[in-house]
Amino acid sequence: MSTDAATSDPVVLVVDDEPELASLFATWLDDEWTARVAHDGEEALSRIDEEVAVVLLDRRMPGTSGDEVLDTIRERGYDCPVIMVTAIDPDFDIIEMGFDDYLLKPVSADELKETVERVHRRSEYDEIMREYYSLASKRAVLQTEKSCSELERNEEFQRLESRLTALRESVDEAIEGLQTHEDFAAAFRDLDTGSSNQRGARPDQDCR
Repeated sequence: MSTDAATSDPVVLVVDDEPELASLFATWLDDEWTARVAHDGEEALSRIDEEVAVVLLDRRMPGTSGDEVLDTIRERGYDCPVIMVTAIDPDFDIIEMGFDDYLLKPVSADELKETVERVHRRSEYDEIMREYYSLASKRAVLQTEKSCSELERNEEFQRLESRLTALRESVDEAIEGLQTHEDFAAAFRDLDTGSSNQRGARPDQDCR
């Protein structure tokens, strides 16, 4: 496992109360990232600083929960991307939470690495693009877990849809204004990923 002093790779903070799982995630990311590991919420808050580029955060932990850690991270002014990596099925409460992506355990090495890379790339985008991708990720995971009728009845989800529609034109303009073909291609891939379902649609999920 990498240490902060041994490499100039970007820092990822891995937070999980299962030590073996936290170590496994850190090992998976070891080629490209410097991993810091924390096994509870208080340790996580003591280990975060301006060097942390991405946080992997379990929701269900004894003592200070992942949700509380997330709130404190944002209250302290850290705007690094946060990925919730959890066994808790998402509900509509996630819409108002300040994370950037949501992975349901069990998660594969490829899925974890690709998500960390994606949210880290998004951190270089402007605020409107980051908001769009965060909301699109929440929409995708809720579409996976909820039926069309549940989505249609929920006022928070409908407000999320309206906000995404309002943001889409600004995001398209921002992508067109990117300086290089590589930047444009990366942003377009993110746009496509954020708008699609992360784990495949439910059988009843064609809501059109």
